[in-house]
Amino acid sequence: MTKRILIPLPAIGFDPTEVSVPWKVLSEAGYQIVFATPDGKPAIADQIMLTGKGLGIWKGVLRTADNGVQAHDEMVASAAFAAPIRWDDVDVSSLDALVLPGGHDKIMRPYLESEALQAATVAFFAATKPVGAICHGVVLAARSVDAQSGKSVLHGYKTTSLLKSQEMLAYNLTRWWMGDYYLTYPGLTVEDEVRSVLRQKKDFKRTPAPSKRDSADNLKAGFTVRDRNYLSARWPGDAFRFSTEFAAMLAE
Repeated sequence: MTKRILIPLPAIGFDPTEVSVPWKVLSEAGYQIVFATPDGKPAIADQIMLTGKGLGIWKGVLRTADNGVQAHDEMVASAAFAAPIRWDDVDVSSLDALVLPGGHDKIMRPYLESEALQAATVAFFAATKPVGAICHGVVLAARSVDAQSGKSVLHGYKTTSLLKSQEMLAYNLTRWWMGDYYLTYPGLTVEDEVRSVLRQKKDFKRTPAPSKRDSADNLKAGFTVRDRNYLSARWPGDAFRFSTEFAAMLAE
């Protein structure tokens, strides 16, 4: 029986690479992708990331890479993407794994704050089903609190996430004309929030800020952290390695 992988999305604002690359890699590996959105309508990617419009001189560095744009266009044309279920209709018992992508614009907040998605994430961890989270997707995992323990599902797990240095660099490069577009929650970075829910400081795995993105032909440029049934990554530049390793987890 084909394994079914849930990828929840916001109505608008998801990072194109962090969604489309896992979709492409996992679909090509033979897994069925189930998308979920707040209203059951197809989601819309962050158009600034997709086109680079507004990024000024940093467009070539910050926008979605060409391989991500191509994967996004293929994904949007797929039957799975066109027919998502609603967040409230997610049935974890009928699903085999969870992938939590990110996106940084403030329009991502309903996704990161969704009680329905947090409850589903808790259920996936409780069932020890594979869970993958990349970039701001780790924030959603961090906010998913198990009612019995009163702690985040990441408490006791090793993880990475978008690094504070990455988040602040993107903000500082563009703040003069884009304001705080790159700060989902001004005053609270992704790394700081994720660290706050972990059992011990050393459970957060930090690396130097990456200098280039990975690709299907260069997985070594990416970085991931695996702890049992949980896999995490930092940013869109880790998406190919993240997706390939998650597919391997599913095949175990």
